[in-house]
Amino acid sequence: MKTLIFNGSPRVAGDTVSLINRLTELLDGEYKVVDAYRSNISPCLDCRYCWKNPGCAIKDEMQDVYRYIEDCDNIVIASPIYFSELTGKMLDVGSRLQTYFCGRFFRKEAVSIKPKKGAVILVGGGDGRIEKPYETACTLLHHVNCRNIHEVVCSFNTNVVPAIEDEEAVEGIERIAKFLNAEE
Repeated sequence: MKTLIFNGSPRVAGDTVSLINRLTELLDGEYKVVDAYRSNISPCLDCRYCWKNPGCAIKDEMQDVYRYIEDCDNIVIASPIYFSELTGKMLDVGSRLQTYFCGRFFRKEAVSIKPKKGAVILVGGGDGRIEKPYETACTLLHHVNCRNIHEVVCSFNTNVVPAIEDEEAVEGIERIAKFLNAEE
């Protein structure tokens, strides 16, 4: 079992990371965490290379991520919510998934990525509105062939209670781990 986790948080020991750490304690198999703020991954430049070619013209750490995407069984997007959306750096990394969209719609290729399961973890201290970031995360997951996505897990009182102390969020992380560990 292989799981790819996109971490959209700028804080190395913040609430999002505490929930990611709890998840990785429970996951079977190997996992890879892509830290959107600390990885060498540029955003999409709309050069349109992927309109005609698989992959991406930008040669950076995303090349390794593409290989992991094609080989993994699960993908998780974990992010704080900034202005009712995933963080900017998470969106930068997500924009590089454009090559999969272009494969289907411009290059007219059949999906060559094996089907996988997905999950979304959202964290914040604001108004608790998850619709827009959840929709964005699900769109990204669909483009990498996640056919079965777990219900969103969120912690939205982090200004008062750390996410790792949010019982409902921690129980949600445990449910995600069970879901991802289960054989289809």
